[in-house]
Amino acid sequence: MTAPTTTAPPIVVKLGGSCFDDLDGAWWDDLAGHGQHTPLVLVHGWSKALRELGERTARPPTILRDRYGNQSRWTTPEVLDDIKAVSGELAADVFARLQTRGIAVRRLLGSEGLCRAGAGERWWWQNKQLVELDNLVGPITGVDPAPLRDLAPRQAALVTPLARNAAGQEVNTDADRAAAAVSAALGATDLVLVTDVEHLLIDGEPVRWVTAGEAAQFRDRGATGGMRKKLRAACEAIEQGVGRVIIGSAPVSELIAGRTGTVITRT
Repeated sequence: MTAPTTTAPPIVVKLGGSCFDDLDGAWWDDLAGHGQHTPLVLVHGWSKALRELGERTARPPTILRDRYGNQSRWTTPEVLDDIKAVSGELAADVFARLQTRGIAVRRLLGSEGLCRAGAGERWWWQNKQLVELDNLVGPITGVDPAPLRDLAPRQAALVTPLARNAAGQEVNTDADRAAAAVSAALGATDLVLVTDVEHLLIDGEPVRWVTAGEAAQFRDRGATGGMRKKLRAACEAIEQGVGRVIIGSAPVSELIAGRTGTVITRT
């Protein structure tokens, strides 16, 4: 009797929306090299592409701040349509880059059975007042890994991190936290957060390795903006069983090997 074959858990890579255009051919060569032997799951952001669309259409984004100090893009049905439009353009780019390197790619909207979201915050600061607003945003609460279970080497899935809440509404959700939830649901050993900075900086100094506990302390003490969200996502991933989270701007091989970037582990 032939023993059943097993496929190693995929490599999960979150592609930052702010750095997507800066990933050169060598970066994609390196990623495709991993994909020859291991399935790839790519979760993408869209911040830069959505901002550029807003500039072209004279619809600049509105950034809200909740009562706890967290920022969020005000997401309306029109903004969701814009997110899908720019995500389709990003997907076409990823398809072209990977398929020419021998990797078959399929796209998944997280809202199509993959990602679940909780109730979103309803009270936001606007014009120096707390007001109740409809904002189609919700925190990621779960992932059904079934749509990604059949991935094999030389295959990749590109996930657009939208989700469905309990009411069935399609909502925007944070891409870093979505990548953390996806990596945990798939049993991934590593989550790679590719961004536009080389390392996590603490007190102005680059940090090459840090525990999840130390990362959480810095997140609450001094991290701001996008890095605060990344550290929250990293801690959530490790709490759910992911072995390591690596943050940086280098090729995936360099980050996984620990030659650059910041590695976050449980202990």
